[in-house]
Amino acid sequence: MLLQVSGLAKSYTVADKIVPVLQGLDLTLGAGETLALTGESGSGKSTLLHLVGGLDVADAGSILLDGQEVTALDDRGRAALRRTTVGVIFQQFNLIPSLNVSANVSFQARLAGTLDQTHVDRLTVALGLDTHLQKYPEQLSGGQQQRVAIARTLAAQPRLVLADEPTGNLDEDTAGEVLEQMLALVSQTGAALMMVTHSTSLAARLGRRAHLSHGRLE
Repeated sequence: MLLQVSGLAKSYTVADKIVPVLQGLDLTLGAGETLALTGESGSGKSTLLHLVGGLDVADAGSILLDGQEVTALDDRGRAALRRTTVGVIFQQFNLIPSLNVSANVSFQARLAGTLDQTHVDRLTVALGLDTHLQKYPEQLSGGQQQRVAIARTLAAQPRLVLADEPTGNLDEDTAGEVLEQMLALVSQTGAALMMVTHSTSLAARLGRRAHLSHGRLE
């Protein structure tokens, strides 16, 4: 198993009240698998992704990722995990405005020390970005910007891709097209994908689906 989550718990304090979000959650994900996470707003989908990706710290439980216990890592260790093992794609594209498409795509791989220009070239061609490499984010459509964000994540060759509503800012047709391209590329790299989505039609395109309710998966 690439990912094994056991007894995961997380609460937040809101207006001096403790609000439980995840309550003893268990989850497994194998290399190459794709999983859609669905559930009502506030059910903890994004929290789960943030904990697995080392963007937040669990209150209790275990997250074993590629043989590494994520909950035991300090800030530096979690940052290294995101450089080398986990790639995160957000609903907001989070591109660097001062860098062109080529530099944005290569940015994360350069940080990780895993830049493979041949791999990057294949990604940009597959995502239809090869004719836009010298453009800047402000010169691109929303769909093109999300493709850059996907290429940037996959260029670093992560073992696990976490996607939080990656097509939420796109129209339905563009969202479907971008998702299909992302799934094809993830499959080619052998990475696993866990994606949060509110769309039942998009969720149906992934290999597995899990519904989050009251802090646990159904």
